[in-house]
Amino acid sequence: MKALVINQDKPAHFTEIAEPQCNEGEVLVGVEYVGLCGSDLNTWRGGNPLTVYPCIPGHEIGGVVLQVGHGVRSCKTGDRVVVLPCTECGACSACLSGRPNACQFNQTLGVQRQGGMVKKLVMAANKVLVCNSLNSQQLALIEPLSVGLHAARRAQINVGEWVVVMGCGVIGLGVITAAASMGARVVAIDIDPRKEAVAKACGATQFINSHTEDVAALLGKLNDGHGPAVVIEAIGLASTIEQAVDVVAFAGRVVYVGYAKKPVTFDSARFLLKELDIRGSRNATVTDFRAVIALMEQNRYPVEKIISAYYPLDQADQAFTRWAADPGSITKILIEL
Repeated sequence: MKALVINQDKPAHFTEIAEPQCNEGEVLVGVEYVGLCGSDLNTWRGGNPLTVYPCIPGHEIGGVVLQVGHGVRSCKTGDRVVVLPCTECGACSACLSGRPNACQFNQTLGVQRQGGMVKKLVMAANKVLVCNSLNSQQLALIEPLSVGLHAARRAQINVGEWVVVMGCGVIGLGVITAAASMGARVVAIDIDPRKEAVAKACGATQFINSHTEDVAALLGKLNDGHGPAVVIEAIGLASTIEQAVDVVAFAGRVVYVGYAKKPVTFDSARFLLKELDIRGSRNATVTDFRAVIALMEQNRYPVEKIISAYYPLDQADQAFTRWAADPGSITKILIEL
C-alpha cells in the first residue's frame, strides 16, 4: 500500500509498504482522514527535533474498524474510531502518577513511530475510541482539540474569569472552546486577522490582532484593570512565552502548550512577585478525548470553519507546500485516504 515518507535530507515522497497484520489484542483501522499538524509541518521542513527519520507522518486520525484481533471486545468491524496516537511506558513517574500524557518515554505516531498517512493502520485495541455519532472528518479533529482542552483544564478555569488564549491554530481553538464551555470570558490573540471569525465561532468574546494592536495595553484593561486571570500560550514563540508572564494578573495562572525552538529568558522577579502558577501542558488524556467528543456531538466546534482544505493522499506532499507558503491561510488541512 502507498505511504507518504518524509526524509530529513530530501523531499517527501511516496513509497509502497506492506499491509499490516492484525494480531491478538489489536485493531485494523481503515484510515479515512488524517489532519496535518504543525509538528508534521516542522517534520516536513526537517526541523522537528523529536522526529525519527525517515518518517510516515500523521497522528490526527479518523477511520473505521476493518478487523479486530482475538480477544478484542471494545469495538467491532464497521465502528468509526478516533486513534489515540501516544504510547506511554507505564513505569515512569508521570505514568505512575496517573498522567500518562506526560510519559517520559512517550512515542507518538508520526514522530517517533510510523504514523497514519497510510490506508491501513494496526493499533492496540486500547488506542482507539469508538464514536459512531461523528463522521471521520470530525474524528480527525479530535486529537488536536483534545490537546487544547487539556491545556484549559490545566488552567483550572473558574466561571466568569478572563482567559487569554495566545494563538488561533487548532490547538488554540480547542483551548478557546473548552474555556468558553467552562464559563470563561475568552480573549483570543493572533497575528493574522483571518483567524478572528473562527476564534469567535469557537467561543471567544474578543479578538486582538497582535500585529496591529497593543496587546499589553488592551489586556491591562480587563477585569477592572487587574488583567486576565489566566493566559494560555499556544504559539510556541519565545516572545509570547515571555509576554504571558507580563500580561497575566497578579496571582494568576499561565499555561504553556506551545514550546519555543530556542531558549527563553524570564525576569524571575516578575513571576515571583506576582506569585504565578506556571504550568506546562502536554498531549491529552483519554478523558480529554471523551470530553471533546461530547462537545463535538453538541456542535460546539465550527468544523466547517476549522477545516481549510482537503487533499487526496497522492497530493499530500503538495498540501505541505501550500501550507508552508502561506501559513496564515490554513487552520487545518485534512488528507483523504
